[in-house]
Amino acid sequence: MIKKIFLLIIVLALGVVAWFVITVVSGNSSSAPQTFSVNKGQGVNEISRALYDKGIIKNKFVFETWLWLEKSEGKIVAGIYHFPTNVSIRQLKNILVLGPGNSQRSITLLEGWTRKMMAQALDKDGLSGQGFLTLTDDRSLWNSDYDWLADLPSGASLEGFIFPDTYYVNDETTMRSLVVKTLNNFDKKLTPAMRQEIKRQGKDVFEVVTLASIVEREVPQSADKKMIADIFLKRLAKDIGLQSDATVNFITGKGLTQPTAADLSIDSPYNTYKYRGLPPGPIANPGLDSIEAVIYPTKNDYYYFLTTKEGKVIYSRTYEEHLANKKKYLD
Repeated sequence: MIKKIFLLIIVLALGVVAWFVITVVSGNSSSAPQTFSVNKGQGVNEISRALYDKGIIKNKFVFETWLWLEKSEGKIVAGIYHFPTNVSIRQLKNILVLGPGNSQRSITLLEGWTRKMMAQALDKDGLSGQGFLTLTDDRSLWNSDYDWLADLPSGASLEGFIFPDTYYVNDETTMRSLVVKTLNNFDKKLTPAMRQEIKRQGKDVFEVVTLASIVEREVPQSADKKMIADIFLKRLAKDIGLQSDATVNFITGKGLTQPTAADLSIDSPYNTYKYRGLPPGPIANPGLDSIEAVIYPTKNDYYYFLTTKEGKVIYSRTYEEHLANKKKYLD
C-alpha cells in the first residue's frame, strides 16, 4: 500500500513538473503585439499581477517561480516594452531582464509573398523596406555564405529564398541581420536529405524553388500542392507549357482566378502560356510544404487542373476534359 502511495506521489510530482514546464514555454495566444510599462521600484508581485490582468501571462505563480528559479527577481529593467505576439513566460523573462531598449517584437513574412510585398510589410513596421530590397536584390552579396546560392544564375535576386516565417527583432536589429535570419532559416529547412534527393533527381535548388513558388501561388492546400507539382513536372518533362495563371498574375500584379485574354498574350518570359519551361526565377517566396511538394510530389495521371472561385481544385487527364471543366466551373 505504501509503495502504491509513493508511486502515486511520484506520478503527481512529474505531472506538476510537466505542467510547469509547458506553462513556461507556451505562448500566451495573443494575436497582436502588446505594450507594457514597468515602473521604477515595482516588485515582482506587482509586475506579475499587471501582466496577468492584461492577459500577457496566464499564471502568476509560474511567472514568479520562473523568475526565482532563474535568479532574475531583482534584474527587471524599468521602461516601456513592446511584447511580440504569442509571447511565452520564458521569452518575457529574457525581454524584461534585457530591458526595453532590447524589447523584441514579431514580424511575420507570409508564404507566397514576393520580396516587394515583404518590403511593404517591413515599412509598415518601421523598418527599411528599401534596405531589404537592396540587400536581397543580388545573390552575389551572399555567395560565400550559403552553398546552395551557387545554383542561382548570375544577377539573380534572392526572390524565393527569403523563408516565410515569424521573426523577432528589436530596436538594434539591422536589416542585414534580419536578412541573415531568413536565409539561415531557409538553409536549416532545406535538410541534407532534401538536398540529396534534389541532386538524385538531376535538379538544382534554384529549379526546385522556382517551381515551388508557382505551386505556392496556385493552391493553398498541401495535398493539392503535391498533386499539382507532379502535373507541372510531367509537363516540363514532355515540353508542354506550364500554363500557370500564377505566373501571369505575377506579371500583371493581379490575383485573378482566370486571367484575361489580354493578360495571357503579354510577351514576358514569366508568361508560361506563351513560353515553355520554367520562368527565369521564382515568382514568390514559397513555404516548406510547397518546396517539399516539388521534391516529393504525389504521382498521378493528370495533366491539367483548375481552381474554382471557391478554391476547390478540379483535375483533368485530357485537354478536352479540362475545357469541359472550365466551362462547368469558371464560365
